[in-house]
Amino acid sequence: MVTASGHAYPWDVLGDPEFPGRVRRAGLGTVTLAATYHSTRAATPLHPHRQVVDARYAALYRPVRPEAWDGHLLTPAAPDWLAEPDPFGAAAGLLRAAGLKVTAWIVLTHSTRLGLAHPRVAVVNCFGESYPYALCPAHPEVRRYAATLAAEALRGAPVDAVSLEACGQLGVDHLGHHEKTAGAWTAEARRLLSVCCCAACRAAWRAAGADDEALVAALRRGARTAGAPPFDDAVLLAVRQAHTDALRAEVLAAVRAAAPGVPVTLHASPDPWATGPSPGLTPSAADDVDALLVPAWPTGPETAELVAAAAKHGRPVDAYVTVLSDADGETLVAHARRLRDAGASRLSLYHLGLAPAWRQVLFGDVLDAVR
Repeated sequence: MVTASGHAYPWDVLGDPEFPGRVRRAGLGTVTLAATYHSTRAATPLHPHRQVVDARYAALYRPVRPEAWDGHLLTPAAPDWLAEPDPFGAAAGLLRAAGLKVTAWIVLTHSTRLGLAHPRVAVVNCFGESYPYALCPAHPEVRRYAATLAAEALRGAPVDAVSLEACGQLGVDHLGHHEKTAGAWTAEARRLLSVCCCAACRAAWRAAGADDEALVAALRRGARTAGAPPFDDAVLLAVRQAHTDALRAEVLAAVRAAAPGVPVTLHASPDPWATGPSPGLTPSAADDVDALLVPAWPTGPETAELVAAAAKHGRPVDAYVTVLSDADGETLVAHARRLRDAGASRLSLYHLGLAPAWRQVLFGDVLDAVR
């Protein structure tokens, strides 16, 4: 049987007494609620008191305790667009009081505010250009920040599960700031432009016996020239995976200390080169967690192939499906069935707060089709 949850932000719940009822009517018993999140401008079409929330920077939706962050280079900010001192805790409490389960949705290495303030720890491409939204896991300061962020997100807030997003490196793709990059690069160029060439990554290449100058030159040629000569990129992936494993180990240790026994889902892609909210799986990643969440917003058959590839790792696969695309209900239903048949045993539905009334019915339609 396929199980499901629906994603939401704290501001979707706070101030809207009808929210838990809508979750129930959608056929859901679990809400995946953001405890940390990157900047966004979010619609709230069904909220009784607002229509838009401008979350201007990445925030921790829990109290930011100075004692927890003492000595850290990187520290989170509280959201000044919400009046509640503990938005996640308050929203989670309301949901649990209504009989709903809560999964803490924790976004880790995605923070433009911190990347701008501390460019040394941001991802840098082969042309020396920084991606300030992307914190590079090669840096111990980033790993320490992510682990403490996860621990503080969970501190004193009983949850039923944890969902880890961006537990790895982000790359060139970033949907924000009126993005004007669509169609600029081939898939191969995007892969190469997503290789981090910061000082820490280059030092790791050299430690592995590689010539970092030669690798950067090869990355530049490949990004600029279709059909550029291939080069040995194994060390690039090996170094990235080592840093990803180190990040995940520190984060999971913090999560399990803060919430013992709570199952952990990892946002991930079976493509080892993937960057972004769902970074590529490393050889050991699946064994470290309880389930894998695979991005499944595109409704074509290639998405089902991603799910099938993830299922081969031997963990339950959670397909991340949006009802906010241009796809009609019939297309979404067929998509959900393909994902189930490909091996998805769970669906994460996006997004309970963003969906207007006429899209809310799609949650139930999708769930009815796969149960």
